[in-house]
Amino acid sequence: MSGQDHKLSDVVEKNDREDVESSGMDLAEEGRSASFLQQDEDLLFSRSIHEGVEVLKMEDALKKYPQAEALYGKAFGKAKKEYPPRTSGGYFIRARKGQKIEMPVQACLYLKALGSKQRVHNLIVVEEGAELYLITGCAASKAAGESFHLGVSEFFVEDGGYLNFTMIHSWREDVSVRPMSVAVLGRDANFISNYVCLKPVSDITMYPTALLEGASSRASFNSLIISHPDTVQDIGARVVFRGEQTKAEIVSRAVSYGGKVIARGHLKAEERKIKGHLECRGLVLTEKGIIHAVPELETDYRDVDLSHEAAIGKISRDEIEYLRSRGMSPEEAQSVIIRGFMDIEILSLPPRIKEEIEKMEEATLRSGM
Repeated sequence: MSGQDHKLSDVVEKNDREDVESSGMDLAEEGRSASFLQQDEDLLFSRSIHEGVEVLKMEDALKKYPQAEALYGKAFGKAKKEYPPRTSGGYFIRARKGQKIEMPVQACLYLKALGSKQRVHNLIVVEEGAELYLITGCAASKAAGESFHLGVSEFFVEDGGYLNFTMIHSWREDVSVRPMSVAVLGRDANFISNYVCLKPVSDITMYPTALLEGASSRASFNSLIISHPDTVQDIGARVVFRGEQTKAEIVSRAVSYGGKVIARGHLKAEERKIKGHLECRGLVLTEKGIIHAVPELETDYRDVDLSHEAAIGKISRDEIEYLRSRGMSPEEAQSVIIRGFMDIEILSLPPRIKEEIEKMEEATLRSGM
């Protein structure tokens, strides 16, 4: 449905609003430059508010723009990765050349039906010198038990472009998730990818890749994860340095309340004079919790600077006792320590989006997980 004659809040049923909003979707569209909402396989809403950005359903974009057809599958080809060809829906988002779009685009892929199988292909293009913030949320309704989501995404950040991409997952404890993505960066391009998953989920496997093809380009992957009992989250990122003087970092924070987290990271230097850093920190709060850090550094040349660090453990008893001496209960003390550990600052977000994610984190911790 086109959003020219309708409000986003009108197309979302009352019983679904809380679930959709839990993924960062603002139904009032306040402070947004565009909106996209897909429910199962059906497009519910699409609207571009800022003239510098265009949002379309993927199939419509392939018919309208030869550029979209030419780029479709190209990023995976460059990364030599296979992707499932049979998809339905997904979004095409384009920031036009030179446009600085301060208000974020928001997109939501929503599972509603029992046993839903959602398979989408997304294409995001930030043209030369453009700047774009994108919040993409994925959520499931209370009725969407035993569902599956596959999200294939391709990012092209052209010369001098900037893309800040934040993905918020708000699933159910019996939903399986398989995001796949490749980003291709041009000269002096900057790509920031933030991932937030605070709610229960059955299992997630994701290993996004960034190809730094242009000289002086830069990529950053940041993730904040809370792992609930009976959850398996195999989450990481890979960066391939193909341009001179390119830089990247992969930073993850994981808290396990009984779930299993595998935090992967791979930095591969295929060019000289590059710089990359991997960092994984984890807190294990119960005996059943598991965090497994898997860092990989690889280079074809000597003239590179690659590093990694990892630290996994439990909450310090001294910290708990100090906060209890200040009048806090054990639960309050633990909540304060986790909030400090899950530092939103690593996400490189503008103030408005940071505030929204802080509210989600607070609500999750207040609910006692």
